[in-house]
Amino acid sequence: MSWTRYVAICRVIIGPDVLVAIQRFRAKHSMINTKELCKNQITYIICQYTKKPRIPLILDAKKGTATDLVVQIVLIAESMRLQAMMATYGIQTQTPHEVEPVQIWSSTELIKVYQHLGVNNKVGLSGRPSRPVGSLGTSKVYRICGMTVLCYPLIFEVSDFYLYRDMALLIDDIKTELQFVGKYWRLSGRPTVCLLIREEHMRDPQFKEMLDLLAMLKKGYCDGMKVRIGRLQNLISSSCIEHLDFMNQSDLTDNENAFSQINHEYIGYQSLTDVPKALTYVEEKVSVAHYNQKPTPDIIEALRSTESIYCLCQLWGILLNREGPNFEINGLNVSTALTQLYHRAGSLRYWRAVRYCSSLLHHIVDSISPFITTVLVNGKELTVGIIGQKETVFDKPMTPAEIQNVMYTSVQPYDVIQAVLQQEVVLYCGRLIATNPSMFRGILKIRIGWVLEAMRIYLQISGQQSIDVDNLSPFQVRILLQKVLTVSEWALEEKLTTLQRRRLEGCLCRVPRHFYNKIWEILQRTPQGILTQGHHLPATPTLTSMSRGELSFNLLVEETLICIDKPERRQITVELLCIVATILNRNPELHFKQALDLDGILAEAFSMYCKDNNIQLQAQPATHEDMTTFYSLPYSETTGYLARAAVNKVLQGGIFSTTDEDVQFDGDHLHDDTCKVS
Repeated sequence: MSWTRYVAICRVIIGPDVLVAIQRFRAKHSMINTKELCKNQITYIICQYTKKPRIPLILDAKKGTATDLVVQIVLIAESMRLQAMMATYGIQTQTPHEVEPVQIWSSTELIKVYQHLGVNNKVGLSGRPSRPVGSLGTSKVYRICGMTVLCYPLIFEVSDFYLYRDMALLIDDIKTELQFVGKYWRLSGRPTVCLLIREEHMRDPQFKEMLDLLAMLKKGYCDGMKVRIGRLQNLISSSCIEHLDFMNQSDLTDNENAFSQINHEYIGYQSLTDVPKALTYVEEKVSVAHYNQKPTPDIIEALRSTESIYCLCQLWGILLNREGPNFEINGLNVSTALTQLYHRAGSLRYWRAVRYCSSLLHHIVDSISPFITTVLVNGKELTVGIIGQKETVFDKPMTPAEIQNVMYTSVQPYDVIQAVLQQEVVLYCGRLIATNPSMFRGILKIRIGWVLEAMRIYLQISGQQSIDVDNLSPFQVRILLQKVLTVSEWALEEKLTTLQRRRLEGCLCRVPRHFYNKIWEILQRTPQGILTQGHHLPATPTLTSMSRGELSFNLLVEETLICIDKPERRQITVELLCIVATILNRNPELHFKQALDLDGILAEAFSMYCKDNNIQLQAQPATHEDMTTFYSLPYSETTGYLARAAVNKVLQGGIFSTTDEDVQFDGDHLHDDTCKVS
């Protein structure tokens, strides 16, 4: 764009003051040729001399992002008492009364408004589906039926699910929210993000970390993103404003209520030292599974005599399954008792009991559906289920009701806590793959049950055997998930053994680049297919009904690998297949006549290792326990043994073809010009 054209556009957008501003700048700096100014300098001049809040965004042509974007932040305190306490730390907030006539809405209220968009009974249009409003949608200021509305993001919603109780998770979500908005904002005006501060946040032991975050935002930056905290009345003029003209006053119902302010007779707390903190509850994990065989009166008696929260959860769960949610004890039904116990455990941050009660109450993570869709659009699939039991595959977008049905029919019967813990991990995977897709490189199908197993293995490796994943806070679960997904980045630094790394990578079923293409090439040279752990991957009709690089073929191979029950054996099998593919690639005349028995090759490699090290073989040397020492060998040593065993298998018993009668399969057509071994 030429300099003259750029100035003309600025003049249209801002007005004739632009030329006056440039002349002032020219006179002040004694510039003869005004055309020496670049576009960013002109923008600076306009901002300094015209004092216009709406400056045009200069977009980076390479990245497509606004280089001067500032994310505006409005801090809303739930009460004047909270506002006064925040002021003592230099954090200026506003209450809902102070921002009037602007109303603060929940994003769920905005969903109800958008349901009227495009409604036409004559043609059968029902309006926008009840899908959540994302981060970009809640960063606008709305004009609805004469009202001015700002919505707070979904992360501040108080729901039945327990994630909102974890302050560390909320802090991390706020940072992610601001980064996402700053990265993907493309609209005119600046995004305005509303951050809610509730009184219950004060009682969280980690509220000081929240204050540190707010202090960082006050300085104008959040992890490199420019931000500006201010009063809502001052920020509206530079905000992005959207008019929802499709709404009529008659369409508004009583459900569209603004965020309400809590009023107190006195201000009260002046600092965090005055605020009563939530207690940290610790108790030993005790199972009461033996009560499943006892009569109901014995369970009721145990409820009256037990003080352990987790034991109470289990006992009420037994009554729920046996008598139903409406069964009453002293006027208190099972459902109400579990709800009360859920909130009690939540206030104590006793996450094991929180998750147990949440599962019994059939809670579902808010807006889990979009995160599953995010995983799918990144070319991955999800499975949920308990290891050793049937898994359910999420290979298409699903509604919350369908997800809830899957979780509580295929997961909860085998493990109560896993029904909600796996929802957490699904949510975190969706968020991570949207921001860091490289974490999932080499993982085709994210098996949540095995991911949790990898997290348990890491806790054992790091000497934290006493820590139970079920009792970790949601934020700790997310950090642990990130840790196991990035094992390749820190394995050397933390000096993981080869066995430990194989176990972690095997749980994730991570494979190297071009792995599935190598399996295709092996099948082309192996008409009888591949055998492992009693599972057969046939060459026919696989090569005729599928194509190289096809997702369904990759999934078929992954299904074969997941049949291997030990993660370290699964990973060394992947290494073996890569070695076989390399041998075949370097020897194009080789053509397997029999099925490729991977278990036999592993047993042969282990026998070689035992012979070289004078180890006495047992009756069944191929058992997993016997081969632990072999799995522990460095990659260079196992590669040598596996390669020797593979070559021996090729050379033994006519496994390769040397006759013209054999027919070679290449997946596209058949031909009988099989190469002979020279």
